[in-house]
Amino acid sequence: MNQLALYCKSYSTDLRRVARLMQSIERFNETRIPVYLSVPESELALFREHLGTTSAQLISDESILNASPRLNLDLVARMHGAVAQQVVKSEFWRLGLAESYVCLDSDAVFIRPFSNSDFLASDGYPYTVLDEAHELLEGAMQHRRPRIVDDFVREATSIQQIFGRHGRRYSFGPFPLVWHRKVWETLESNYLQPNGISFADAIAHIPIESRWYGESLLAYQAIPLHPCQALFKVYHYAWQLDQEKRRGITHQQLSTLYCGVIYQSAWEREMDWPREGGSVLSRIGRQLRRKLGRI
Repeated sequence: MNQLALYCKSYSTDLRRVARLMQSIERFNETRIPVYLSVPESELALFREHLGTTSAQLISDESILNASPRLNLDLVARMHGAVAQQVVKSEFWRLGLAESYVCLDSDAVFIRPFSNSDFLASDGYPYTVLDEAHELLEGAMQHRRPRIVDDFVREATSIQQIFGRHGRRYSFGPFPLVWHRKVWETLESNYLQPNGISFADAIAHIPIESRWYGESLLAYQAIPLHPCQALFKVYHYAWQLDQEKRRGITHQQLSTLYCGVIYQSAWEREMDWPREGGSVLSRIGRQLRRKLGRI
């Protein structure tokens, strides 16, 4: 079993984004951390055609789901895609391919050389992204987005109540995150199995996989907690990117703090495969919303 792996769950619409991610991995992966990419079984041939010459090892989403006990495949099939992928990503550990894995999204891009030490502490256990999201919440207040603050409080409180934890509300993101199999195992043995449910049931109840992992780590202490700030610079909203551009911050400057950047795929719909969806009017509308900072 590998000590560490890079893992990305994707699908055909993100094919070009994954190709860009893989280009950055091939360029900057100094310690040759193994890379796994999972996609629906029906899309394996497409990804092999376009990524077959890269170091990515392709596996099917179905192979991950089939490794999970008590999982209701019909329930996962009925989930919205954004929710169903949380189940796949969080169950990857069951394949036994790595002790820890960096869970990447398709729109991630590495911007500097990286190695195991960027993700694992000296004892071999992963760094855990953990803070109180003050920067994001302050920005939301400044831009009069109270819903962002309300959602953060509601989501944090709902998970904390399940684990009986009181106190500060933590954010266990943004992605990418480094997850250790022992944390998922303790969630399985201490919560899911005793309640006769699967992780899909848990996600259907509260669809925030990063909080399930983070609160499990705090509750069961399966591994040492090595807190860190975000591994990548993530622009959740267009106004955040606009602020950075106004400040003239470059990738070279960001690389002193982050391994990479993430631009939300909603801003890059021209990268959709095989083409950007929607009518001409809808595409123009998206471009205007991006310029106005509303995406």
